[in-house]
Amino acid sequence: MGMIDPVLLEISAEEVESLATGVNLVWMLAATFLIFFMHAGFAMLEAGQVRSKNVANQLTKNMLTWAVGILVFFAIGMGISNNVGTILGGGSGSSALTQFGVDGGYDMAEILFSAVFAMTAATIVSGAVAGRAKLRAYVTYTFLLAAVIYPVVAAMVWYAPGADAPILADLGFADFAGGMVVHGVGGVAGLTAAWILGARMDKYNDDGSVNIIPGHSLTFAVLGTLILCFGWFGFNVGTAATVFNPESAADGVLELGDFGYVGSVAIVTALGMGLGALGASSVSLALNGKVDTLYVANGMLAGLVGVTGPTDLITPMGAIAIGFIAGAQLPIVFKLVDEKLKIDDVCAVFPVHGTAGMLGLILYPLWSLEGSAIGGGVISGGILSIEASAFAPQIIGVAVITIWTVVATAVVWGAFKAIGEARVTPDHERDGLDLAEHGVDTYPEFGGPDVATDGGYTDDKVIRTDGGEVNEENQSSSELRSDGGEPNDGELKLVTAIIRPDRLGAVKKGLAEIGAPSLTVTNVSGRGSQPAKKGQWRGEEYTVDLHQKVKIECVVADIPAGDVVDAIADAANTGEPGDGKIFVIPVEGAYQVRTGNSGQDAV
Repeated sequence: MGMIDPVLLEISAEEVESLATGVNLVWMLAATFLIFFMHAGFAMLEAGQVRSKNVANQLTKNMLTWAVGILVFFAIGMGISNNVGTILGGGSGSSALTQFGVDGGYDMAEILFSAVFAMTAATIVSGAVAGRAKLRAYVTYTFLLAAVIYPVVAAMVWYAPGADAPILADLGFADFAGGMVVHGVGGVAGLTAAWILGARMDKYNDDGSVNIIPGHSLTFAVLGTLILCFGWFGFNVGTAATVFNPESAADGVLELGDFGYVGSVAIVTALGMGLGALGASSVSLALNGKVDTLYVANGMLAGLVGVTGPTDLITPMGAIAIGFIAGAQLPIVFKLVDEKLKIDDVCAVFPVHGTAGMLGLILYPLWSLEGSAIGGGVISGGILSIEASAFAPQIIGVAVITIWTVVATAVVWGAFKAIGEARVTPDHERDGLDLAEHGVDTYPEFGGPDVATDGGYTDDKVIRTDGGEVNEENQSSSELRSDGGEPNDGELKLVTAIIRPDRLGAVKKGLAEIGAPSLTVTNVSGRGSQPAKKGQWRGEEYTVDLHQKVKIECVVADIPAGDVVDAIADAANTGEPGDGKIFVIPVEGAYQVRTGNSGQDAV
């Protein structure tokens, strides 16, 4: 690679080494911050795929994953990883480094870099157990994953101070950026935990048929996906952690280190992302006749996972092939897990992170860099190519990591289940984990008591449609009719209307125009003459026969109920089935809490 002669720059070897260390440190930290930002993506992706009543719980789990995990990994996990790696690798246990007493610069940055990888594995699990896992159980599992489960896997592949090589790496197993160490562990652990927990209520019928439970926001899910895709460049490209070769820098020469192949890693990452989306789209179209939006989003991530493990080992052609395969398997594996195995993997973490990571690492020899620049590997060199020997260690490595993760996760969640601490109660699950676990409502129907449903604010004045104001004290308490009678024959009337939500603003305006500003609005759902609709969630159709509506209630005394009915009917009418209905009911009495007034005076 290109070299710079320090003599020409008139700088010492020590200064060259400091420069190289500084540049490497900045690059590593920049990649670390990108990976940390992926937690925002996971939060949005998972929150979008759960019901609205569980959103706060999902967001809380994502935040606590980092809060608990960074402490545990720093205090326990990194040391266990180093020591276990040394022992398994055949080195001296006493020579293993821990996270304490190391250099406060580069070494500490490496620990933080390792921690964001560990926390990525942990947060994947939260998506699989969404909607029914107790928060305390999930947090405890996160503690154990960051302290033991993930560190042992990392020790077998990446960390072995004082040893020649980690035990699986010594066999020839290669995982550059965590296709199996990070994503495979997260996907397998998520599937295992979901299996132990059991499915959400009403997910499966007695006859084994599947009920589709759509998430509450595709917008959140897609936004989270794109944030993850952005951060993934830190994940893969950032693993090429050295810009300059530290060894050459120590000799006073600046020589490119891992940056010598960083361009290849970047393009492989980008291609895997795109082809994953295309693979999932193609299979979705073939299976369902439509391109499912969530499958496209999940396919992008599956393609990224597929190329993450062998990012430094495959050609761009390999990225195209593995990315497409990883995306294409997603709908198939999800259906297998959901419909055949009857495991309720809410956010599809196993097909996205588990099988995609496994396939990428097992298939990479077909398109290895050892071969032509187009095909490479076995595809280029034939089945007798030396690259064919890479299949065995990859399969062994994937199997060992899978077995360890399944056993460790099953023991932890099985213990929680045995003592009744794994899952929330049926009542809490029915009400939603936001209220049961956190006492909050992520989507309160309306704001504070002074906030109107259209975003405006109300006070003691009635807003006229012409922009003027009418003081309540100046309004007449009654409206005399020409025949000498009173509106509504002197009685109170309750006008109840069920209308389309998008017509609420027009109805409010119409009521204000006739002087009937007081009303109560509630979000409801129901069915009438409006035909049922078909929806899709991950390619599966479900029937929507309860339509979202708004219920307006207006009690009137001095304003004719007929005028209120006409105002609502005119404003709510679109001419299509589903415009709603209006009911007028006599009210026996009314009482105003603040003043003590009753009857018409209360209204």
